[in-house]
Amino acid sequence: MSTYLLIHGAWHGAWCWEKIVPLLETAGHRVIAIDLPGHGEDQTPISEVTLDVYANRVVAAIDGLDEEVILVGHSMAGIVVSQAAEYRPNRIKSLVYLTAFLLQNGQNMLVIPPNPNMRVSEDGSTITVPADKAKDTFYNNCLDEDITAAVSRLQVQATSPFVTPVSLTQQNFGQVPRYYIEGLRDHAIPIEMQRQMQAASPCKEVFTLDTDHSPFYSTPEQLCNILLNIG
Repeated sequence: MSTYLLIHGAWHGAWCWEKIVPLLETAGHRVIAIDLPGHGEDQTPISEVTLDVYANRVVAAIDGLDEEVILVGHSMAGIVVSQAAEYRPNRIKSLVYLTAFLLQNGQNMLVIPPNPNMRVSEDGSTITVPADKAKDTFYNNCLDEDITAAVSRLQVQATSPFVTPVSLTQQNFGQVPRYYIEGLRDHAIPIEMQRQMQAASPCKEVFTLDTDHSPFYSTPEQLCNILLNIG
């Protein structure tokens, strides 16, 4: 039995894993999907949300377990799982980047040009994706009912984690095996950019899905099979 710790990306919450959790559990594994601070059911004020606040929430979840985890980060959560791995390298069996930001030490998410569908608030503190742009950005290969349900749950995103550099070392983060799951039809992080990041930070193995930015909705069975393969 493996333990999977699933970390959602920007604007989302633990709810986005709703199709993946039962598939992994049915296969006999332990699965934990958490809300990052300021997301889902978590009530942390958005003004208090930072990359380190995110990473510390993941570290707390890891510290509450008595076994190593397979730590999966989607999209923005790539920086979160990387920073958590820097803090708890010996507690993470594998790092999995699902159409995610895989950055090098000192980089922030602005190394990739921001998606044109993102809207920054006047004071610069938050970012939103308008409902009418969400399908094209995140869910361009998903079923309509999944799109409707997901869009209704999207939340405002704090800007701070996007602009904060990750602080990583070879001695800690660099010792954890990395895997990347790329999406060929991803409109949020285009495949060319995913592969630039993979080239700069090589992974133990790369898996390819012919789908969008949200395989947990568009191709859940295929995604589950890859996660089981890694586990």
